[in-house]
Amino acid sequence: MGLRAKIGIAISATAAVVVVLVGVLVHHHTVNAQLDLAGHSLDGRLQTTAQDRAAGIVTGRGLVNPRDLPRPLKALVERGRRGVYLELSGRTPYLWAATRMGPDIVALKRPYDREQRTVAALDRMLWVAGAAGTGLGCVVGLLVAHRLGRRLTASAATAQRIAEGDLGARLPRTGNDEIAQLTSAVNTMAEALAGRLRAERDVTANIAHELRTPVAGLVTAAGLLPPSRPAEMVQERAERVRGLMEDVLEVARLDARSEEADREVRPLGELVRRAVAAAAGQGAGPGGGTPAGTGPGTGRAAADGAIKVRMVADGLVETDPRRVERILVNLISNARRHGAAPVTVEVDGGVIRVRDSGPGFPEALLTHGPQRFRTGGGRGGTGLGLGLTIAAGQARVLGAGLGFTNPPGGGAEAAVDLRGALCPEADGEVRGAKTPAGEPRGGA
Repeated sequence: MGLRAKIGIAISATAAVVVVLVGVLVHHHTVNAQLDLAGHSLDGRLQTTAQDRAAGIVTGRGLVNPRDLPRPLKALVERGRRGVYLELSGRTPYLWAATRMGPDIVALKRPYDREQRTVAALDRMLWVAGAAGTGLGCVVGLLVAHRLGRRLTASAATAQRIAEGDLGARLPRTGNDEIAQLTSAVNTMAEALAGRLRAERDVTANIAHELRTPVAGLVTAAGLLPPSRPAEMVQERAERVRGLMEDVLEVARLDARSEEADREVRPLGELVRRAVAAAAGQGAGPGGGTPAGTGPGTGRAAADGAIKVRMVADGLVETDPRRVERILVNLISNARRHGAAPVTVEVDGGVIRVRDSGPGFPEALLTHGPQRFRTGGGRGGTGLGLGLTIAAGQARVLGAGLGFTNPPGGGAEAAVDLRGALCPEADGEVRGAKTPAGEPRGGA
């Protein structure tokens, strides 16, 4: 149940309780006031009748020793007191007044139905007024709840935009209540967070940019070394440093959200095969995008295993081929380095799934998504989190979905959703091409 509904129900219930309490108080006050007024009037008439009888004046208005005198009133009079009693046991209610005169009891009675009709009419008016008041309270409660809920929803939506990277999102501040204080706190938090992230990104990008020239010189110098095993090791390390530097620069560009996709219409199966070939050529190493680990465990790295391509349903997509291949190469390299054979790439109608049989993704990645410089590798080696971070950033540029799951059967699965980029087939054969379930069409 949402906050709007809770606030509306609370205000409506409060209005209903107030209406009921007021109605009950008015009813009892009216009943008691009518009874007191009628009792005083009848008691005054009884005193006049008793005085006339004592003076020997016979008016015929009093009842002497009535047989139907209510028992509680009779007991009171026999104790020498004068009293008034309302009898409600019969069809018609009667109001009695009685007193003792010598050995006799003198009493008066009159019907009390007029007062009861007045109370019944008052009760009907109270019910109508209560229903109207409750309805008005419901309307006011819903309006207040809608206003508060809309402001809170706007705050939540802006906070979500900030969490997704829109550091310029701010809330308009209106009013001076607690929600306005929350709005001010969210804006202050966004400004502080934006400043820190900008500083972090600037430092990262500046460091990578400053290292670009010396690293390039290092790679060139390593290539001039005479052929030997130490020279090969130096060249390999230099290439790793250059790959890491290029990844950091790419992350900085993606964080700036200034990248735009160069879209072309391509068969999805062709893009997948090219990415598989590129990942297989790189091997399971950090040169292929510095992939992040899929999680701690005992799974053997699948660097020497084949990459199977399973074509369930191909299709034409209008997208940026370079960015799609970059995403897939990083996902496949991540699976080969930190997962276990077999590594399978499945194409199913615009959705590409990369599966391995390793220990699965860590819980932090499943909960919060890829995070740079967050290690979490298995026996295949730890990772810096840049590979999956780059894949997520490139998917955001393409407007594609990228999800990470640990299937029930074990392993890890990354899914790239390009269904929004699917376009009609050019010849009716591309998406219609299928293979029997479980039979790979090609591999690398």
